[in-house]
Amino acid sequence: MEKLNLQKTAFVMIDLQKGIALRQGLAPYSSQEVLEKNEQIAQKLANTDATIVCVHVKNYGPEALHPQTDNRPIQSEHVPEDFSDFILPLATDPQIKNVIHVKKHNWGAFFGTDLDVQLRRRGIDTILLSGIATTIGVDTTAREAYQLGYQVITIEDAMTDFNGQLHQDIVEHIFKRLGKVWTSDQVIASLN
Repeated sequence: MEKLNLQKTAFVMIDLQKGIALRQGLAPYSSQEVLEKNEQIAQKLANTDATIVCVHVKNYGPEALHPQTDNRPIQSEHVPEDFSDFILPLATDPQIKNVIHVKKHNWGAFFGTDLDVQLRRRGIDTILLSGIATTIGVDTTAREAYQLGYQVITIEDAMTDFNGQLHQDIVEHIFKRLGKVWTSDQVIASLN
């Protein structure tokens, strides 16, 4: 198994927050399965030379996009206060020193945020990518990272979607063209 250079690696978790990750009907993995995989990897990386990135989305309220689309927009009048709160405990653990937070207002974690600046200043060139949803935040972030010249490793069983078939299609036909697709076990093996 290829070993990762932790000084040059960031683990970027997309939208593992209360308003998204606790939804029912995710596929091919449940939110609980995805959260457990992300927690395992994050704990292995806690207080190492790697950078752990918790990406939160807030795209409702005055900063919401209002595109004219063929699909009915998602209604957001009754968004709970804790919608954007990251679920994994390490996100707010003061003992873990290598965690950063990025707030986004779009699908991808790079456009309109300081993520690229934060990663480049830390010398990051490789991104381990996970989260919810595969076909929205994870896919958009993977494409942005690829276009910015990062080495992208998507973690297939540490992400899920609202449509299991679309998850599989993106993994097989897009992510394998943007970089590597690993399982969480392969990521953990690369850290040992």
